[in-house]
Amino acid sequence: MRNIQQFFTFLAFVLVASLDLVAQKYSNEFLSIGVGAKAQALGNAVVAGVDDATAGVWNPAGLAAIDSEQGLQVAAMHAEWFAGVGKFDYLGIALPSSNERRRLAISAIRFGVDEIPNTLTLYQSDGTVNFDNLREFSSADYAFILSYAQRSKPKPGLLYWGANLKVIHRRIGPFANSWGFGLDGGLQYRRGKLSLGVMGRDLSSTFNAWTFNFTEEEKQTLEITNNEIPINSLEITRPQLILGGAYRFQFNKIGLRPELDLIVSTDGKRNTLLSAEPFSMDPAFGLEADLNQTVFLRLGMNQFQRETNFGGNSVLSPRPGMGVGLKLAAFQLDYAFTDLGAQENTYSHIISVMLNFKPKK
Repeated sequence: MRNIQQFFTFLAFVLVASLDLVAQKYSNEFLSIGVGAKAQALGNAVVAGVDDATAGVWNPAGLAAIDSEQGLQVAAMHAEWFAGVGKFDYLGIALPSSNERRRLAISAIRFGVDEIPNTLTLYQSDGTVNFDNLREFSSADYAFILSYAQRSKPKPGLLYWGANLKVIHRRIGPFANSWGFGLDGGLQYRRGKLSLGVMGRDLSSTFNAWTFNFTEEEKQTLEITNNEIPINSLEITRPQLILGGAYRFQFNKIGLRPELDLIVSTDGKRNTLLSAEPFSMDPAFGLEADLNQTVFLRLGMNQFQRETNFGGNSVLSPRPGMGVGLKLAAFQLDYAFTDLGAQENTYSHIISVMLNFKPKK
């Protein structure tokens, strides 16, 4: 209990201290998309129940819940958003240690848009257009996460805690790039069929230092077209707190596990269910049904946003998700069908796999 009190005291301190920083809303938002088809189908409501390699992204404390007999665990995902315009790739590895109560993990994420035409090269010195000068570039965000997790000794309930060290690299073709660093921290408490979770993202406030590199010809084109020439700058991502609770119900061979998460952002008013200054709150709900922990059916809902319809009325528009899963021995395959943009015709198919390499006895 003393460790829990110290964690929440530290968490409250960094949340309050970060409010004095000038931050950019939705900075590094690609990390909020989430990894794993299982989580996407559950509306990203997994902070309390995640217990596999993807916990390195969702809540590092969940890494300590991986059974030591599962050995090395590898997870991978590929998704294409907005009709294939944006590509999201993830690879995570959960590593066992000599101490069965501890786990390490390495996660890598890329979210990018490729084959973007560079129209700055269309114009020649005399002002004419030459399509032979057209070049393409990519705009991509990368995240590399090193995670550590540990669980307490067996008691009436098990306490898991973990931390992340994040390195973020963002690149916009040859024109701009940034490097950023941040820290995450998480807790999970499990007793019987009850699971509780807390995840603090960007506890230290994540800093991205941007540098820009334009040629003199490109600067002239920007000026002629009335575009500002960007300068080197610092982008700050404020902390985000996620609280979650889950409970498992068992009916003979069928299991049900609902989870409810509350996501609290600290960068001012957002288009969320509860919007205020400087905190905004958004719920996420997921429900998983399983047959003998082999076949899974999942439903979820998150990102409750208010939109104006054609009649001028404000309506609440959530992001739905659904999916299935299959777990056979050391192999797990998950599928999700969800809507990243909460708009029509933006639904995407997501597939992820997970493998356990069990050590030889």
